[in-house]
Amino acid sequence: QAYLTYSSSVAAGAQSGIEECKFQFGWERWNCPESALQLSTHNRLRSATRETSFVHAISSAGVMYTLTRNCSLGDFESCGCDDSRNGRVGGRGWVWGGCSDNVEFGERISKLFVDALETGHDTRALINLHNNEVGRLAVRATMKRACKCHGVSGSCSIQTCWLQLADFREIGNYLKVKYDQAHKLEVDKRRARAGNSAESRGATAEAFGSAHASELVFLEDSPDYCTGNASLGHHGTEGRECLQTGPNLSQWERRSCRRLCTECGLRVEERRAETVASCNCKFHWCCTVRCEQCRQLVAKHFCSRRDAAASHTRRRGRGHRR
Repeated sequence: QAYLTYSSSVAAGAQSGIEECKFQFGWERWNCPESALQLSTHNRLRSATRETSFVHAISSAGVMYTLTRNCSLGDFESCGCDDSRNGRVGGRGWVWGGCSDNVEFGERISKLFVDALETGHDTRALINLHNNEVGRLAVRATMKRACKCHGVSGSCSIQTCWLQLADFREIGNYLKVKYDQAHKLEVDKRRARAGNSAESRGATAEAFGSAHASELVFLEDSPDYCTGNASLGHHGTEGRECLQTGPNLSQWERRSCRRLCTECGLRVEERRAETVASCNCKFHWCCTVRCEQCRQLVAKHFCSRRDAAASHTRRRGRGHRR
């Protein structure tokens, strides 16, 4: 019964995690491909890279976030707002009240679903469980206090406050910083290969001793994401779009062509495409808006093989000589 009640929220939460992953890595060599979530729990491809650590954390956070939000919206009969603090003095001039988002519920149910995917007892399974927990801690760490004023004539002499979830983008930004600061575990491979023995568990415990509970951890160095590897589920950067110009580009976005193309031994190819968009819109009384359809050429940039460009030049050269 519990599975039927919560499974759609769990699926939606995991998907929101992957969508956020795609946003955070949109202009990087590894861009969170569709296979990312499946790879992280696939028995035969249990990689434990820095990227896998982020996938586990953001997916776990997405599941907890969606369950918590749906609970507060009244979508489940078994839970509602967290009013455990209501009535207590929270600080100078404010007290707890209102409808706090029930993260206790979201955390409990997400653990049941997400952590159940890890059935092994090896180092990789423990790393995945640790990173799942980092994702859940991120949901708590980014929560915000919202308040409502009370008092005579809006004097705001006292406030009632409650805790609410941050926008999920904030959680994504928070975990991206954790990804950049992720800690590589140094495990004694000889002892770790001892299976589920006490020696293997001891080697794993020693490695985890240097990692903080809110810190992403990984075991293996990342592969070269410049080139594709079908067995690992990444496609390389050939054919990827990059950004050179545009309004409000961040420094990271402006460098995407160098990162995706040039540094991967590819060239930047400009392609022009025609786009159609609404323009010259006017309001007509009453009450419609009429627009014209404007066409314009837009330049986009993609990573292409250098040898393709060279062979094309040679073919043109031979044509000239003839």
